[in-house]
Amino acid sequence: MAPWLPSQEQVIELLDNEFARAGYEIEDVVVDANARPPRVRVIADGDEPLDLDTIATLSRRASTLLDSADTNDGAGRYVLEVSSPGVERPLTSEKHFRRARGRKAELTLTDGSTMTGRLGEVHDGRLRVVVRAKQSEWTVREISLDDVVKAVVQVEFSAPNPRELELAGLAT
Repeated sequence: MAPWLPSQEQVIELLDNEFARAGYEIEDVVVDANARPPRVRVIADGDEPLDLDTIATLSRRASTLLDSADTNDGAGRYVLEVSSPGVERPLTSEKHFRRARGRKAELTLTDGSTMTGRLGEVHDGRLRVVVRAKQSEWTVREISLDDVVKAVVQVEFSAPNPRELELAGLAT
């Protein structure tokens, strides 16, 4: 008998409400039957960061729910992974920009220009971006999300400037 492996649709159907109750939504599910052992990867995101404790809790709940749906009485052997999208994920929707508020990002605009700035509020399809105006001064540019071709969060190794955070609408 072939081991039971849930489909992408089954995983979403079984886990969606549980993740939503915890304040997260399932962004993607990848079922890889060719991996050894087979893998089921659930990628979740929410307005609050997905920390290790939350990942562990969601993983335990997901495992219990998936085990209860196993049609082969435990014959399904696979690795379940719950993770966040990661910083390499492009920001493609208003909710992505909202969730990345306060983070530094590189944006490519429809006119071919690029800008790096701290993401501020997003409202009605408009994004506020804090950019360096001069050596030690900051300014806010407001751009339409429709003008953003690509946006990727940048990894930072030092604390942001308090004035940048203030302009991004975050308390310092």
